[in-house]
Amino acid sequence: MKYLWISLGWLFVGLGVIGIALPLLPTTPFLLLAALCFSRGSDKIHQWLLNHPTFGPPIRDWQNKRAVSRRSKVVASVSMLVLLVITPLVGAPLWAAGLQGVVLLIVATFLWRQPEP
Repeated sequence: MKYLWISLGWLFVGLGVIGIALPLLPTTPFLLLAALCFSRGSDKIHQWLLNHPTFGPPIRDWQNKRAVSRRSKVVASVSMLVLLVITPLVGAPLWAAGLQGVVLLIVATFLWRQPEP
């Protein structure tokens, strides 16, 4: 089971790193999932992730204070808005765009209600 958690952790780290370059793929949620997986699979890798100069601060902010930085909130909100605009442009049905809009509004509301570090 330990190796499954470590493998999932690395998968989520990989998706998080890809999310740095792709504005529509969220980085922080994948890193939070990676931290969770590593905490169950390898304390050494978990500590590496928490102490990483780039990835560590948002994870520690969330784990310690349930806080999200203003920059992360803005980037996530802009990404969600861009995604919502692109959806109908690529030919998705309007009901799908509407459903997506409702889900993104719920996510944005949750996000902006979190304290900032």
